[in-house]
Amino acid sequence: MLRQMRSIKTQARRVIRQPTRALKYAMYRAQLRLPVDEQLAVYSSYWSAGYSCNPAAIYEKARELAPHIRGVWVVKADRVKNIPAGVDYVVEESPAYFWTIARAKYFIGNTNFPDYVVKRPGSVVVQTHHGTPLKLMGMDGLAAVSSRRRGNAAEELRKLVARWDYSIAANPQSAQSWSTAYPGRYESLEYGYPRNDILVNAAPDQGAKVRAQLGIEPGKRVVLYTPTHRGRNATDLTGLLDVAALADSLGPDAVILVRAHYFYEGRPAAPGGSAQIVDVTGHPRVEDLYLAADVLITDYSSTMFDYAVLDRPIVVFASDWAEYRASRGVYFDIFDAHPGVVAATQDELIDLFASGAVDDERAQQRRAAFRDRFCALEDGRASERVVRRVLLGEQVDGPDQAGRAGRPALPALS
Repeated sequence: MLRQMRSIKTQARRVIRQPTRALKYAMYRAQLRLPVDEQLAVYSSYWSAGYSCNPAAIYEKARELAPHIRGVWVVKADRVKNIPAGVDYVVEESPAYFWTIARAKYFIGNTNFPDYVVKRPGSVVVQTHHGTPLKLMGMDGLAAVSSRRRGNAAEELRKLVARWDYSIAANPQSAQSWSTAYPGRYESLEYGYPRNDILVNAAPDQGAKVRAQLGIEPGKRVVLYTPTHRGRNATDLTGLLDVAALADSLGPDAVILVRAHYFYEGRPAAPGGSAQIVDVTGHPRVEDLYLAADVLITDYSSTMFDYAVLDRPIVVFASDWAEYRASRGVYFDIFDAHPGVVAATQDELIDLFASGAVDDERAQQRRAAFRDRFCALEDGRASERVVRRVLLGEQVDGPDQAGRAGRPALPALS
């Protein structure tokens, strides 16, 4: 009997320490009756996968310009290791998490927060997004599905978008795409992408430091390969490119960094046994990889729009463009508006490198036109604009709008 009583007490303590989901939701609803904490901001990136992207850049700038606002990150239990030291966080669906999301005034994320999160009066939701879109997004992408599925998905999407107060756009093209993909009453902030500030502001030796951290010897030519995700049924992490064959063609002085889509993190994305090919899918900051690379190869990933900020060679490997365009839908034809050179076959790709066409005068002209279209707002101060507009309540225009309303875009740099 005594042993049985001890067992019951042990189970009771476990229940108290680990409340059920229903109890946690009840705790959350109870917390909603308390006042909003005007100095609490919640951050999330890639569905609580860790610390990265636009939210991380905004968080870092907020610590500098708005230190009175406490920033707390939401992270899944198995991704706590991705949170840097000194950064406050709560584990998703823990009691502390529900308390935090119930009381916070600011919600800053590059994806939507869960459906059950209540948009309280006075709270502010910032949708940072996580890439300039090539493929159709949101309502635009739903046009390709059945009318029944489209109706349900569209209604769910409208509810999520209705929470947004601000939507960040890296360029006018994105702002236009977001307006049709996510129609709503939010304010569009055409400020550039906060995560790209580092590409403008990085020290000259930052790329060399990243190479050294990756074990790459000085003097090597570094090629970053970033294939996109091709749909729910896709299993090939590296797209249609034969990475080993490309490495052989580039010779021993080249190193290929393979960065698979974040959906595939934790799965090997590069063949083993070759010092020339390095799997960097799990690297915490893709921006550091950009700085380390001499040239980017991608297919239809939004990485091309970010990497173009550096004004370095970009190669588009579009071997399945017709199929991708038909299945996903696109906002523009990559063959008409590519950022340098484009290859439709592996042989064409190898020839572009062998001939030097990846960075000849024609490629540079195409890259310049691409940068004018997609990178004109990227001056290294996007994070500051967001913090001043959202957290400090200042009226700050984008870099292409300075002076239109008699206001300076930003205070002068010290």
